[in-house]
Amino acid sequence: MSQAVESTGTTAGWVDPREQIEFSVLLANGRLAGRRFASRREAEEWAQDGEQVVEYNLVCECAV
Repeated sequence: MSQAVESTGTTAGWVDPREQIEFSVLLANGRLAGRRFASRREAEEWAQDGEQVVEYNLVCECAV
């Protein structure tokens, strides 16, 4: 895996793609809500009865 390394030997601005988790809400009709949420808590507050908060990774497009 290639990483940008500063002259000091530290990684500059690199984020592990496995940690890039998105949150959304699976609606009662089986579709994802048309928005993303900054946190699970925010998604839970937005979700209504019969809807489920989901976490996924956009890099690999897989559910977490």
